[in-house]
Amino acid sequence: MALAEGFAQNWWLFLLSSILIELTPGPNMVYLAIVGASQGRRVGYAATAGVALGLAIVGLLAAAGLTTVINNSPALYQILRWAGVFYLLWLAYGAWRDASEEVEHAPLGSSLRLFFRRGLITNLLNPKAAVFYIAVLPGFTVPSGSVAGQTLILSLTYVAAATGIHAAIVTLSAQARRLLEDEKRSRFIRRALALALAGVALWFAWKTQV
Repeated sequence: MALAEGFAQNWWLFLLSSILIELTPGPNMVYLAIVGASQGRRVGYAATAGVALGLAIVGLLAAAGLTTVINNSPALYQILRWAGVFYLLWLAYGAWRDASEEVEHAPLGSSLRLFFRRGLITNLLNPKAAVFYIAVLPGFTVPSGSVAGQTLILSLTYVAAATGIHAAIVTLSAQARRLLEDEKRSRFIRRALALALAGVALWFAWKTQV
């Protein structure tokens, strides 16, 4: 019972920490705002699902102890880090280009799959997520219990909290789509968000350096 109560208390603290972390502006927040504002809620939710799956996969790898290999391998960490940076810059370029050109609208099913994959890849190439699971999450486990089991529960908690916040971001940004009906305003907003995403990519490169 003591173990259960101790872990339950840690769980609530971890949930609060996860919410606060996800409310801090970062790559997912800016990217999902762009998708929601430019593509609408359904495509935005598809991107959110991709992000959630990416976070869940990294969490499962953490529970299995595999992310420790990444953290202990400077070369592998740097490869993932720079791949993530360049991928974010590529997404920013795509957002800027879409603001400058007439974009051909793809079928909804194709768009859903495309943005789902983009959300997934963005988080699989994010070593910061692996570092979070390695450096932050273990502090909320109870040493006398099953560390793997607790890690799995905390990982799923983080994914659920992040997904809820990401879905809210998509919903709110999609509501602002009417602001994009004016061509000049649309171009300005999309370019501003593209520059913001590029800035996040550069911040990500600086923040994840070791």
